[in-house]
Amino acid sequence: MVAIQLFNEIGSIFRNTPTFALVLETLLVITVIWLLLHRRGGGRRRQLTKEEEDRIIADYEPEPLVADTDPNHPLLHTRVVQSKVGKRIKVDGHDCLNLGSHNYLGFLEDQEILEKACKSLRKYGVGSCGPRGFYGTMDVHLDLEDRIAKFMGLEEAIVYSYGFSTVASAIPAYAKRGDLIFVDEAVNFAIQKGLDASRSSIVFFKHNDVEDLERLLIEQEKRDQKNPKKAAKTRRFLVAEGIYMNTGEICPLPELLALRQKYKLRLFIDESISFGTLGQGGHGVTEHFNVDRDEVDLISAGMEGSMATVGGFCVGSHFIAEHQRLSGLGYIFSASLPPMLTQAAISALDRFEREPQIFEQLQAKSKTLHQKFLRFSKLTLRGDELSPVKHLYLAQPAENFDKELKLLTELADKCIARGVAVVQAAYLQNRERQPVRPSIRIAVNRLLESADIDNAFEVIESVSSSVL
Repeated sequence: MVAIQLFNEIGSIFRNTPTFALVLETLLVITVIWLLLHRRGGGRRRQLTKEEEDRIIADYEPEPLVADTDPNHPLLHTRVVQSKVGKRIKVDGHDCLNLGSHNYLGFLEDQEILEKACKSLRKYGVGSCGPRGFYGTMDVHLDLEDRIAKFMGLEEAIVYSYGFSTVASAIPAYAKRGDLIFVDEAVNFAIQKGLDASRSSIVFFKHNDVEDLERLLIEQEKRDQKNPKKAAKTRRFLVAEGIYMNTGEICPLPELLALRQKYKLRLFIDESISFGTLGQGGHGVTEHFNVDRDEVDLISAGMEGSMATVGGFCVGSHFIAEHQRLSGLGYIFSASLPPMLTQAAISALDRFEREPQIFEQLQAKSKTLHQKFLRFSKLTLRGDELSPVKHLYLAQPAENFDKELKLLTELADKCIARGVAVVQAAYLQNRERQPVRPSIRIAVNRLLESADIDNAFEVIESVSSSVL
């Protein structure tokens, strides 16, 4: 009786089950049986003899861990500095005017800053030997963070021990998988690494092209309307530089802020070059355009340019800083900034506040050099006239990247031999998100005199005419 009842129940199940479901289940059963039989069959393959195994191992040639390197690669033949870095520098035995170091305000040779750094060295020693969360926080670190926040007129700042890791850690501290980041295609390599670490969806817009950015935002808005539930959970970020390292051009901040407000974006600005160079008081691109710094969600900057030290900082609201103390990988896992370099940054801020005329002096020198360098016959200049970073390109492009880089390297070497230190911009070409054209990167120093600029122009013009 039990067997008959069970048979009737099974028959009822088959009668009530759709035909396509029965077919699917049958195919799944057949597939499982085939896989089991195939696996068993694979186990009966002939075992290799000891001699055959030894021969296969002996014939095996593993691929090299790294590809063959060009022995003539520029990075294998670096120029050697043999003096203190300042307005003048000794490179490979040649005493040169320095147009290659990012010493915008000339603080690398400032005696007051040097003496205070040495005093800090005698008090604290060379380094901290620990991250900020594990006995690496000293009173000078807290003083510097407090000073930066007050200087920028914002709630709180956080200091990193390495400029590159600052923005590369700040971006993934907030942006995560599933978020959207709209980014200028010319951003520096540190920002690119931060984007990679965030695992967010990245949308590049044309360099300083606000219309292209809005076009992309409108397209995204249309996609959001088709899936409002997903759109409600997706955070949107906008990332730009105050002055772009790769072009020397200033971002159109007022237009970016208008789009931030219109499309509800979180705006991150990297001011590694613009901090301490733009604005009447050196406060950066926000002061340059006279916009409220509270409108920018996060401002980051390296201290390796205008402040002439090491490290970087992020500044903004209390939440912006505190969140990074728990999520900024470069902050959590790196030894803290050496105290003497921290003191050098504090001393630089003292000079910022005590002598605000230094920013006007730097901007005047940048304008003077810009107008002079526009006259090159074989080279073209790129960058804003107020920017301390400018790029020189071949006026007549070479047939390929390698040829153009070789010509610029030769030009730089001959300029150094004649007493003007310039350097071709270095990129990890196979790692950059967008192709970068080779160039000579010029860094303006506040201490340059008109005669220095005239001499640099004459040397570069003469060398470029002979090389090109």
